[in-house]
Amino acid sequence: MAKEIIMPKFGFTQEVGRVVAWLKREGDYVEAGDPIMEVETDKVVMEIEAPASGYLAGLRVAAGDEVPVTEVIGYIVAEGEQLPTAGAEALAADATPPDADDAPVKATPLAQRIAQAESVDLSGVVGTGPQGRVTKRDVEQALASSAALPPAEANGRRRATPAARRAAREQGIDLSLVSGSGPRQRIQARDVLALAQAVRQPKPAPEHPPAPAPQATPEPPLPPEVASSVERRVPFSSMRRAIARNLQASWQAAPHIFFTADADLSAAQRLVQLANERAAASEKVTLTAAILKATAWALTRHPSINSHIDGEAIIQFAHAHLGVAVALENGLVVPVIRHAERLGLRTLASEVARLSAAAKAGKLRPDDLTGATFSVSNLGMYPVKQFTAIINPPQVGILAVGRAQRVFVPDEHDQPVLKRLVSLTLSVDHRAVDGAAAAAFLGDIVDALSQPEILLL
Repeated sequence: MAKEIIMPKFGFTQEVGRVVAWLKREGDYVEAGDPIMEVETDKVVMEIEAPASGYLAGLRVAAGDEVPVTEVIGYIVAEGEQLPTAGAEALAADATPPDADDAPVKATPLAQRIAQAESVDLSGVVGTGPQGRVTKRDVEQALASSAALPPAEANGRRRATPAARRAAREQGIDLSLVSGSGPRQRIQARDVLALAQAVRQPKPAPEHPPAPAPQATPEPPLPPEVASSVERRVPFSSMRRAIARNLQASWQAAPHIFFTADADLSAAQRLVQLANERAAASEKVTLTAAILKATAWALTRHPSINSHIDGEAIIQFAHAHLGVAVALENGLVVPVIRHAERLGLRTLASEVARLSAAAKAGKLRPDDLTGATFSVSNLGMYPVKQFTAIINPPQVGILAVGRAQRVFVPDEHDQPVLKRLVSLTLSVDHRAVDGAAAAAFLGDIVDALSQPEILLL
């Protein structure tokens, strides 16, 4: 029996996935568990494995398409096996000559929705998907190519949102009289309602005839070669869209307060050097591991920081599951080190290296990205002395780590002593954490870094 390939859902809030690439072609034989495609979610690009052994058949989407989660995107069939009825009908529709009078335009569901919203006539769009199917990218290219044209469709209809067309029918307004305020002069519902109000409201006669308005001299347009060099439209990727949405919501909803302290890394650095002297070359320990160890230890002493906000309640956790921010070329992910308070420096360093490599290779698993109770963002590899970070909800805190610097500071006899200092900035959600609790937590991290032996007490 043919096995469906569906667009997987990796999180509760995920609605669509974007096909990055097919790793196998239609007709290829695959074993169960073989990677067959790459999908971009709102967090990361992941490989999707074949759910069964057999031949790829009836692929419905192409690279670049966005597909609603759980939608069937293809099948795996045994040798000589026919596609299910729905798949056979789809292929039969694909085989229908495109110039047949009753042939519907072949398009992915997402392309159809965008075309309807943007009032695009799909019969004039060239499809680049499997069997000539129109994809989301094809519709967007058609929109981009018509951006400089008057705001009318090929069939003479004005470009308007469905809500605007409904308002025009209800108000008895001719859309050809409405000026659009939306993207590419698309007519919005508010444009229709504004015109309807203006038509029905009589204008009072002026007491004195208005003076003629001065005619401004229009500025000459920029030469095409200059205009093209100063304007570039970069659409949000799924990941960037999710980052923007989540961090904007956090900044608007959570009252952030910030605390900064300098920590002496001299003792922690000696501990790291000792660990590296007694470890294999492949088990390199870094100062990042020492900072994570100190943070995890402090979290177990301050459950109010190691918490989530859940509606009207605060959920406190017994274990420190640290989210470690990893910068990617096109965004940021925060994989999780679980039970960090139980791990030694070598294991912590190994986990950081493993998760960073997996993130940059697009090999993170869904479980790697969920469940963090607190996050750490380290920019110590850049010339950044200090910065603040936005909290990742529902967490209530995040630690920002700057670059360590060698600084002379006075000792107890006012004599200069060279130390290695790093600026730590703690952001907390004031709804869940008071200032004194945050200060005490940050103080424990500073103490653990300057005196690592207290981690053993």
